Formats: sequence, structure tokens, C-alpha cells
Amino acid sequence: MRRFVRDNGLTLGFGIAFLLALAGQAVAGHAEFNDQLATDGLAQIGFGAYLTSSDFAVDVTENWQSEYLQFFLYIFATVWLLQRGSPESKELHKAGPESDEDQQVGEHARPDSPRWASAGGVRQAVFSRSLGLVMASLFLLSWLAQSIAGAAAYNEQQLRRLQAPIGWGNYLLSADFWSRSLQNWQSELLAVASMAILSVYLRQRGSPESKPVGSPHSSTGVEG
Repeated sequence: MRRFVRDNGLTLGFGIAFLLALAGQAVAGHAEFNDQLATDGLAQIGFGAYLTSSDFAVDVTENWQSEYLQFFLYIFATVWLLQRGSPESKELHKAGPESDEDQQVGEHARPDSPRWASAGGVRQAVFSRSLGLVMASLFLLSWLAQSIAGAAAYNEQQLRRLQAPIGWGNYLLSADFWSRSLQNWQSELLAVASMAILSVYLRQRGSPESKPVGSPHSSTGVEG
């Protein structure tokens, strides 16, 4: 067990932090939602009912989709886009998908390489892009979930105001849907750009997201 925790500490640590943050969001969101109901002169709801409500679902999924969008774009963009001096960038001469020898695929695969790395055709093509494809799929699925939950939450507000609800298609064109999406996208993109440029000049000793403390600012693709 101790070895398992050590070998998976990063995933376990962030997984536990995620669950704690989600639980905190649920508690705070429930209180805020009931405050809104009280302001509107409506009956408050229990914690379980809030967890299954569209309001909770849309708040969760709109954050998930922006995070997966960030990783999807970053994974694909860093194939071609470079930043001199950043450990978040590949070395400047490695722009592009790189050679089979560099990527250890096909006849260049090692004995301990994943089986599909040495396979040819569709299997190798899919495995070579599997991380980006999964992140893209998770983004699209969570964005779809956000749109469905968002439409339901929006229509609940419409009914409280004695206004007519709208269809899912119309909600996709609404300011509410795009405001929810874009306010998260811009923050994620800013965070990535900040990390790329700040890591050129700043250091964090012992972190693989930083260059070694003594590395020159111009060192690119070097991790500590």
C-alpha cells in the first residue's frame, strides 16, 4: 500500500483535493441556491435535491469543459508552437510530430514500448494521438453536458419569472451559454500563456514544471 501511494501520489493527491473541492462547492452552492429561492419567495430545497439539480450540474460541468479544453489545446498546440526558454516547450528544432526514431515507434520501438507503438497503420496512428483525442472527447462531452444542464437551469429561471422556456437549440445561441463558456476559456488560456512565459525567467526548485535553478533563461525544453 505504501508503495502504491508513493507511485501514484500525484494522481491520488489531486484526486482527493478534487473531491474535497467538489464537496465544498456543493455545500456553498446549496446555501447560495437556497438564498436565491428565499429572495424569490420560494420554498428551499434539501441538499440531496440540490446535488441532482440542473444548477449544480451546470456549475460543475462548465468548469470541467474549460479544463479539458485547456489540456486539449495545449497538447496539440505544443506539437508546433514553441517558446524559447520555457520548459513547457519542446526544443526549438523539434517543431512538428518528429521522426519515428525520435518517437520510438514502428521499427524504432524498444522492447518495453507499448505494443501499439510498434504496430503499424491505424493502431499506431490512433495511439500516437490518443492523449489529445481523449482530452478532446472529454471536452466535447462535458461541454455537451453543460449545454443540457445549462438549458434546464435557464428554463427554471424563466419559469420563476413567469416567462416562456426555450429549446436546447436556442439556448446554444443564447448569451447565457456563451458567457458561461467564454468566462472560463479566457481564464484557462491566460493561465497557460502565463505559465509558458513565466517559466522562462522564474524557477521552482525540484519541480518538473520548472527548469533547474541554474539553467540559463534561454534553455528550452529542459525540466528540473
